Amino acid sequence: MERLSNCQLTAMLDDIESDTSERKRSMKGETPDTARQAICAFANDLPGYNKPGILFVGVNDDGTPSNEPITDVLLRNLADMKTDGRILPLPVMFVEKRVLKGAEMAVVTVMPSDMPPVKYNGRIWIRTGPRRAIANEQDERILNERRRHKNLPFDLYPVPSATIVDLSRALFEDEYLPAAFAPEILEENNRTYEERLASCRMIVSPDDTTPTVHGLLAIGKNPQEYLPGAYIQFLRLDGTQLADEVIDEAMICGSLVNMMTRVDHVLSAHNRRAFDITSGPTHKITETYPISAIQQIVYNAVMHRSYEHTNAPVHLYWYDDRIEIISPGGLYGNVTLDKLGKPGVVDYRNPNLAATMKTYGIVQRFGRGITIARGEMKKNGNPEPEFAADHSIVSCILRGRNSRNSRNS
Repeated sequence: MERLSNCQLTAMLDDIESDTSERKRSMKGETPDTARQAICAFANDLPGYNKPGILFVGVNDDGTPSNEPITDVLLRNLADMKTDGRILPLPVMFVEKRVLKGAEMAVVTVMPSDMPPVKYNGRIWIRTGPRRAIANEQDERILNERRRHKNLPFDLYPVPSATIVDLSRALFEDEYLPAAFAPEILEENNRTYEERLASCRMIVSPDDTTPTVHGLLAIGKNPQEYLPGAYIQFLRLDGTQLADEVIDEAMICGSLVNMMTRVDHVLSAHNRRAFDITSGPTHKITETYPISAIQQIVYNAVMHRSYEHTNAPVHLYWYDDRIEIISPGGLYGNVTLDKLGKPGVVDYRNPNLAATMKTYGIVQRFGRGITIARGEMKKNGNPEPEFAADHSIVSCILRGRNSRNSRNS
């Protein structure tokens, strides 16, 4: 990422008509909302400058310091704007404290997105001179056409053997669009079906209606016909070894929403509940595993797995003493085993798939799944989740209540 010098940043502060910078006195009131709009607009880079946009915090409109205290809390709140799931796809940005014009300021550097259009709360924000605005249809077409094919993640690769007929129009229009866009945007929408699919990265472009990997996974009628490993293999075993008798099994297929709904039903059906009616005035219900913990690990496995060069599914093995969840593909990007689940350490092999899972409400916030799973396991009286990884898989073991936290099972 390009890091501008103090001289370059000072020059941007002095150029009050610049459309590559924005100034904020503080982060009070409605400013966090307008700051996210600015980040979204810089990421879209409608003028095509192909250089970073800068959001200054602690600066008056005329470029002079406002002397706002630049605290660690303020810097963390700015950094959280990258991963709180309100700006999609995730922006590439960097937050730092700099001393300019003799005062401390927060500087947010936002790089142009390789995957425009970028939306904030379902709206595509752009820069028109020194002002922000919501993109019109022509602006959106320009952003769609600018998408850089050579730098696309695998989830935006076209699937040449599929056609637009393989995508569910009902699922797209009745479920995805209302979740992805603000109501007034949909009401004013005069775009064609193909233009809307392209805007949401479900097909390559309005003129090339070949579905993408993301499109098939998100709204495909039968994604597994083209992505054979894109399913979850569930086994319930009567014992503690993979060779033990299989009590129940399921090949959980379909689009993202259908798969996650089926997974939730399977988990609820197999989780044991205990009722304590003697230790207190009201009965107490405990579960062998907290369902929310299993869900978070499964959702992470589906989101972060590799769909490229593998036909392996996500494996969900339920033994008498533990649950094992195995995801194809090793750790990705800046995530390492010792940093797994730590705040701020997050990277995305499938950024568009991650955004769609957030849109559908399958995940509530990025980078929190493992933390939530750990907290739910502890609260339920279960041992800490156990993670392992190599170049080809990431696995997680969840042990039942009253189990010993051991890898010897």
